[in-house]
Order: sequence, then structure tokens, then C-alpha cells
Amino acid sequence: MLRSRKTVEGPERAPHRAMYKAMGLSDEEIAKPFVGISHSGNEATPCNIHLGRLAEYAKAGVKDADGTARIFATIAVSDGISMGHEGMKASLISREVIADSIELMVHAHQYDALVCIAGCDKSLPGSMMAMARLNIPSIFVYGGTMVPGQYKGRYLTIQDVFEAVGSYAKGTITLQELIEIENHACPSAGSCAGMYTANTMASLSEALGIALPGSASPSAEDQRRADVVYNTGKAVMHLLEVGIKARDILTFEAFENAITVLNAIGGSTNAVLHLLALAREAGVRLTYDDFERIRARTPHIADMRPGGSYVMYELDKVGGVPVIMRELLKHGMLNGDALTVTGKSLKENMDAIAISIPDPDGRVVRRVEDAIHREGSIKILRGTLAPDGAVVKVSGTKVERFRGRARVFDSEEEAFEEISKGRIVEGDAVVIRYEGPKGGPGMREMLAVTAAIVGQGLGEHVALITDGRFSGATRGLMIGHVAPEAAVGGPIALIKDGDEISIDVKQGRLDVELSMEELEARRSRWKAREPKQVYMHGVFAKYAMLVRSSAEGAVTNPSV
Repeated sequence: MLRSRKTVEGPERAPHRAMYKAMGLSDEEIAKPFVGISHSGNEATPCNIHLGRLAEYAKAGVKDADGTARIFATIAVSDGISMGHEGMKASLISREVIADSIELMVHAHQYDALVCIAGCDKSLPGSMMAMARLNIPSIFVYGGTMVPGQYKGRYLTIQDVFEAVGSYAKGTITLQELIEIENHACPSAGSCAGMYTANTMASLSEALGIALPGSASPSAEDQRRADVVYNTGKAVMHLLEVGIKARDILTFEAFENAITVLNAIGGSTNAVLHLLALAREAGVRLTYDDFERIRARTPHIADMRPGGSYVMYELDKVGGVPVIMRELLKHGMLNGDALTVTGKSLKENMDAIAISIPDPDGRVVRRVEDAIHREGSIKILRGTLAPDGAVVKVSGTKVERFRGRARVFDSEEEAFEEISKGRIVEGDAVVIRYEGPKGGPGMREMLAVTAAIVGQGLGEHVALITDGRFSGATRGLMIGHVAPEAAVGGPIALIKDGDEISIDVKQGRLDVELSMEELEARRSRWKAREPKQVYMHGVFAKYAMLVRSSAEGAVTNPSV
């Protein structure tokens, strides 16, 4: 029996039916399966401003497939607007709130199936995590990318604006040039244009099999985006008919496929955090070792910003994510038997649309034989500074080895002030700590800091190490997710100014050149810091109490 029948069938449910009739539903519509349509639309961010309109297309698709759709909204935080100040502490926490709110809405109303529409960074994994928890027939659909802006004959993204701030601080561009870049970078609705976190997670939704093939790349205001959302509404009714649930699709093999595509596209380091969290919600054991194993066998074949040259709009023009996936599948790098939301396997999906998938164009997407890098782009580092691991995007830097003197800061703001004043110089290893999941709380992204370093021309001459996170738009030798974090007494809490830090990307090492005896002596003197008063109550306090290590996806669900 459909879950929703317990809410509307029988004489005792007359009050429930009356509530539905107050919203205009007929007895015929109440008798059909109920499909929840979640969207994260709001006026906080261009990524999500159009999602309420897209939800209506999904509703029409459900209706035309003989279902009854009920639209509801969840929150979404703008990473771009919360960046560089304390508001960013809310960003990762919002992922959990999004997952929680979708779970609550679907459970309360006992919807039979679910469509999740999301646009900004945390609303994508948050929606997927809810799908995994609920384990009902579900499909994810992306709200679409922003088209790039244009200025002086080149494409611009939000990355250019952040880096221009650093260039202006150094005096290499004028204030008027900064304003012109600001005015041209973001011309439309949609998520940030490069292969940053939102476009990365959208691409991985296809690889995971929880989104329709080809659904990731059409831009937000393209008519094809509306068509994709409509078709998703129809497709979820087929899933309900055949009884395929979210966890039937979110298998270990699906996560292997996602990690493969992540490395092939040079995607955001945040995807590591989100895939670990999603796997835990789906009951799949996934670790850093799996990321390293798959990275080592996966070529980097998509030349995408921030480390490369192209944006999602340009990937779409050469065929989108299916071009990448077919090339990987052809070389045996994807599991073609993995089930997807079409009810068919990944290989069957690729075969069905093969006639419409072009070959790699050689610029945006290369053939495996002509890969940009022979190994994948997301590297896990371990060592005396990160016993439980840290994450770096190797496609964003040319530096393989670095040895430098520590410049230690206990907050992002302290570091940004020094960088802005030109006090960080070549050979510095900038350490920003107490910004981890517990210590932040919230594990801030630090695009303002990393972009300022790059904008000053120091991207290949300075290392940045943090227990916080980076934006998908970050490039340079930037190492995040250091675990254990400072707030729990991890080695990063013990570093002092002037300590020698060594990084060997090729060997996967991140070390501080101190003896174990010295580290233990410092640890014996270390004391946990009291959080700011504002973070000792409410959602921030609850999050800090529940959250696990970044090496475990920074999840708060106590049962996983």
C-alpha cells in the first residue's frame, strides 16, 4: 500500500481530506500517489532564485504521469554572500538543516515519492542526504548553472571577482577595473559558473545515478532546464511504479562512479566531504582510502575552472557530463551495471543516448589517451600534521613539494588581515585553525583568503593549511579538512609560528618537522578553547555537540 494512504483513506481521515480540499484538490487527485517536490528557492542567492518556478514544471510532470504533487520549500544559504565573514559558519550547518527539513516534511505527510530541486552548494548534498535517509522513490534535479559573464573578451565568474579583490589590494588593478569585473561577472540566475561545488555535485548526481542523464549541464535559464525538471517529475512516477528506492541506487559502486567522475572533472574538494556524508546516510562504508584508490586509476580529462580554462556553460556546449562518463565507461573506469533513476543501468543509459553524445572535443573534454593529468585531481594527504587526513586539489596547483615556515592564525579574519596588508610572503605556510566542524563551528570556506593570496601572485609560492574548507573556486596549494581538527586537540592546534612544515603532494604527506616528543610536550600544555558566546546556544551549539570529524563527512546524524 502507498504510504500516503494512511493519511487520506477511511472515514477517520475525513479531516485530512478536508485539509487537502481546502487547497483545491479533488477526490480524484487525493486518490492518486502523493509526490513531494522539495526546492530550495529563495531571494538569498542567484543560485536558487528561480527554483520555485522550476518546481511548477516538476509538478506538471508528476500530474501528467498520473500523480499528485505537493511543493514545499527548504532553506539555502548563499556561500558567495556569506563568504569572508562569520556568516559562512552557517553554510555547512545548513546542509544538515536542509536534509532534516526535507526528511521531516516527507515523513509528516507520508509522501510516496520525492523530487528534490536544488541550486546552491549545500542544498545539493543536503537534498541527496534526505533522499538517502527517507529511502523512498526519489530523483534529484539541479537548478542549473549561471552563464558566465563577459568582460574584455573573456568569460568571468565569481572566482574572478574574489581574485580581483586581491589584485586591487596589491595595486595591480584599479578600483574602476574591480568595479567593472564586479558588474559583469554574474549576469543571470543559476549557480556559480565554473566547476565549483554546485556544478561538481550536479555532475556527480549523474554519476551516482540519482539524476536523469544529461541533467547537470543545461544552464538555469535555458528552456532545456525546464524540460529536464518536467521529465524528472514524470520519471519519479515510474520509479514509484517499479518500486526502486534511493538506497537501491546509492550503492558502493555508485559512489565509486562518483569519485571517478570527481577526479576526471577536477571538481571541488567539498565533494569529498559531501560524498562521505551521503554514503553514511545511505549505509555505505566509504573512506579516504577509497578516494585515493580511485584517484590513482582515474585520468583528469575535463579542463574546467578553477584549475583549468572552461566553465559549465562550455561543457554543456560540447555535450555535458555524458561525454565524460561515456569516455570513462569506454575505458572500463565506471561500473556500467550500477542502477539509475531511469530504472536502467548506467551503461544502458549511455547506450540509449549514444547517438546524441559527441566524442570529446579535445579542448574542454579530452580523450583518456590525451589526459590533462594521468591521475585524478583530488588527493588525500596524511602525516604528523594530519593523522586522519587532509584534502588538496592537485589540478589547482603545479607545486608538488613545499617546505615553509608556519604563520599561524586562530581565525580566518586574522589571516585575511595579514594577507591584505601584504605581510604574507613567499615561503610562508599559512595555518588557519579552529575553523573545523566543531571549532568554527561550521567549517567555513575561505575563498576570500585563498583568492587574496592568488590575486597577489602568491598562489604557487605560499601554502595554506586549515581544518576548515575551501570554495570550489579555490586554486593554489591549499590544503583543507585537516583532521583531527584544532578544537579537539589535533596536531594543527600545536603548531607555532616558525615551525617547519613540509608538503609532498606526490607522496601524500603533510608533516610538521617536530619530534613526537615535542608534539607530546605541547599537547600536554594545550587546553581547549571556549567558543564565543554567540556559538554557545542555538543551532551552532547543537551542531558543535553532534558533528563528527571532516574525515567522516562532518555528519551530525547520531545513527550513522
